[in-house]
Amino acid sequence: MDVIDSWLVTDGRVVSLEAHIDRFSTACASTFSVPQERTTTFLRAALRRIPTVGRWFPRLELAIVDDEPNFHLWLRPAPLRTSTIRLRVHHGPDQRRHPSVKGPDLCWLAGVRSAAQRQGADEAVILSEDGRLIEGTTTSLLWWRDDTLYAPDSDRLDLLPSVTRMTLLRLAADSRIRVAYACPRPSDLAGLETWAVNALHGVRPVLEWVGSTTAAGPAPRAHSWQTRLDALASASASIACS
Repeated sequence: MDVIDSWLVTDGRVVSLEAHIDRFSTACASTFSVPQERTTTFLRAALRRIPTVGRWFPRLELAIVDDEPNFHLWLRPAPLRTSTIRLRVHHGPDQRRHPSVKGPDLCWLAGVRSAAQRQGADEAVILSEDGRLIEGTTTSLLWWRDDTLYAPDSDRLDLLPSVTRMTLLRLAADSRIRVAYACPRPSDLAGLETWAVNALHGVRPVLEWVGSTTAAGPAPRAHSWQTRLDALASASASIACS
């Protein structure tokens, strides 16, 4: 796959669906020069096919075959959500070719995550060349220091534009909570409330840094923020692609 996107659908309701659609459309146009009208036609048809009853985790796919765009919707029942996560740092080089696009590096990311899982973790975290935390293979990182919510600095790190991360940061700003950006090393997060977030699981506090002396901090805020995130879900049928 050249571009993918996915989100959780619960009885037809989705958190920040417009942002997922925009991320997919933007990647198709900017990375592979797919005409906007072709992407829009596919999106309109795909949204109509997503069931409005039950829990689903649909995936949009774009594959370029013989220089032609081929779209596909993969309807998948949603896996069970988990409420915590164990992270393991990947100490090898970051081999992503298109860090800002979800899809081209899927195979490499899956391999890194599988290696971490064999060592007792749930997820692997990628480091920059100088040892700074970038993001997980399927998650984005957020952390708290005192009353400030931090996120990785996208001006200095190669980040995927995570919809869930951006939604939570917007929710914090709207609540007059201070938001800041930094490029920490794993040891800098010792004892801090740290979240690994994505569209499927939402907010998952880090329970353990596997294979590290870094101690995970307590996470008193995680449950209430998961509730606030879920409350943002709106009916996907009301989303119009333009």
